Amino acid sequence: MPFKHNASRRHHIEKTKFRVTNWPEYEAGLRRRGSLTLWLTPEALSKWYAPRRKTRGGQHRYSDLAIETTLTLGLVFGLRLRQAEGLLESVLQLMGLALAVPDHTTLSRRARAWRSAGKRPGNQVPPAGPLHVLVDSTGLQVYGAGQWLEEKHGARSRRGWRKLHLALDADSGEIVAHTLTDQDAGDVSQVAPLLDQIGGPIGQFTADGAYDGKPTYDAVIDHSAAAAIVIPPRDNAVEPSDDRPPGQRNRHIAAINSDGRMKWQVSNGYGKRSLVETAIGRYKSIIGRRLRARSLPGQQTEVAIGCAVLNRMLACARPKAVRRKAATP
Repeated sequence: MPFKHNASRRHHIEKTKFRVTNWPEYEAGLRRRGSLTLWLTPEALSKWYAPRRKTRGGQHRYSDLAIETTLTLGLVFGLRLRQAEGLLESVLQLMGLALAVPDHTTLSRRARAWRSAGKRPGNQVPPAGPLHVLVDSTGLQVYGAGQWLEEKHGARSRRGWRKLHLALDADSGEIVAHTLTDQDAGDVSQVAPLLDQIGGPIGQFTADGAYDGKPTYDAVIDHSAAAAIVIPPRDNAVEPSDDRPPGQRNRHIAAINSDGRMKWQVSNGYGKRSLVETAIGRYKSIIGRRLRARSLPGQQTEVAIGCAVLNRMLACARPKAVRRKAATP
């Protein structure tokens, strides 16, 4: 990365400054993110209660739409299940709607079995052309005793952490795919599940060095044969000595050996990978660093709704920033 190469002289490098060109629209969008306005269409009201099932088993009272609405309000405003139940109940009363609100036990139980209807997070319109996909992962804390308690008193800690894997559209900033696994799952193992959630073609796939290897290249090529893969090879990577035609990874190794890693990053647009790190920071600052649900299925539902919330917020307000020119002496 550039900051590693410039670490010895970074105090002499002036910080890059940007200027937002659509500030009035961006500021209005930021205010809309905190609006309490809630619209319920006649179609949503008619589907609030679950349809009568024709097979054996218990009958759900609330539809998946009602469960999703309540959980979404709780994530947006940082509320627990009981408080989300109370918020939605008061909002429906102010709207004059005689609708029952799912209680917290129903929300906890139904969240473990909730599944999205095979749609992209946030119901965004898919782009017309190939996507530039950025992939990265991060850790999310789960409920339980902390590591400090284990180290200080020798008590067994129940707190682990989950791994959130994100695939981001570099052009729109939208989260197009996500998975949640346990802490032992490798990053490379989730490349294929992420790509399976993307219906359109991929023009470029960009990730950090943790994804370097043949499994990642095979998964991307199987999805989109014409995709350009931009992953920095390991420092000790060498070009093969056989007569086989060089693949993308071999061409990257040759370019780095010839021109250097910094020039390779600029020529391949590797700097855009920072956008997925920004999306991860956005998730942790808005949705939270800790998962509220205690079971893995419930946590996966929480992450799915959280990604949809972020996409909707991004659609409300997205800054258009341009780099300021350096002042001439």
